Amino acid sequence: MDKIGIYLHIPFCDGKCPYCDFYSLKGDERRYDEYTAKLSKQLEYFANSTGRTADTLYIGGGTPSVIGGERIAGLIKKSREFFGLENAEITVECNPRSANGSFFEKIAEAGANRVSVGMQSASEKELQLLGRRHRAEDAAKTVEAARKAGIENISLDLMIGTPEQTTESLLESAEFCIEQGVKHISAYMLKIEEGTRFDCEDIVSRCPDGDETAEMYEQLCQKLEENGFARYEISNFAKYGFESRHNTKYWRCEEYLGLGPAAHSFLNGRRSYYPRLIEKFLSDETPQPIYDGEGGGFEEYVMLGLRLSEGVDLAELTQRYPNDSINKNQLELLKKNGFLTENEGRLALTTKGVLVSNEVISRLLD
Repeated sequence: MDKIGIYLHIPFCDGKCPYCDFYSLKGDERRYDEYTAKLSKQLEYFANSTGRTADTLYIGGGTPSVIGGERIAGLIKKSREFFGLENAEITVECNPRSANGSFFEKIAEAGANRVSVGMQSASEKELQLLGRRHRAEDAAKTVEAARKAGIENISLDLMIGTPEQTTESLLESAEFCIEQGVKHISAYMLKIEEGTRFDCEDIVSRCPDGDETAEMYEQLCQKLEENGFARYEISNFAKYGFESRHNTKYWRCEEYLGLGPAAHSFLNGRRSYYPRLIEKFLSDETPQPIYDGEGGGFEEYVMLGLRLSEGVDLAELTQRYPNDSINKNQLELLKKNGFLTENEGRLALTTKGVLVSNEVISRLLD
């Protein structure tokens, strides 16, 4: 069987950012130990029950680096012990102020070969408005420390459409990333999530509107592509050969195991998730995820595949789903109006199409 990806959710943070809707909470040394021990047991349980091996490991959060390099290294070693991880991509998320040279040395020794740094912006004003507790110089030091430990595959995160952000400031942040010599840049559009502190008129009124955000995105794409970063997914750009192997599994409807509260899995054609309750995850002898329906269906395959710049192979789509088809009339109309391209049998979104991807995909699947 094909090798799966493994996602380990570390739900701990040293503080909640006002825009964040991810499941996260504060912890202490005792709780960190208890949690990593439970994850290790879950890794063993699922290795035995699935019989699968893995070729990607992604440790995300939250802020994984807050629990320390030794615990993260232990989880990497357990993942390798139970799932092989031969020639694997092993990614660890971190924040600039919670990761230092010692942290990177420990995780690199355990096998981590990719780091994703939650920078968000190089503008001090924007970072303050986002509730971030680091500065651009902290991100630069983090990149330097990771590289010194031997980790060359480094990604920096940016956010688009944040309060008081301008095209100029976004491009300055992009230039900062380029200057760090990183191999990968993720650029996510801010979404105001219901119930977060950003969910208020004061913040919404200070954010660029839809047209401004679209213009910012197009300018960012152009700048990054001019500097050797190819857009391989709507929000992700990489130097050649440094695309995220783990995240690409999601977009290609490949299978993965997610462990931890709020983590999702797609195994044996079934989707499942753990409740956003750390106490339940820790107290159950063998925490079981909740079944969330069948996965990998026609609509899901098209929706996820079109997020990738490589798009969807139409012949493969027909072979995989002989009883389903996209709306041919809408397809021709969307191509004619410059939202989609079809080259060598592959259907893909244009940059124009990316900006209204939900609408384009909805029409294709109508």
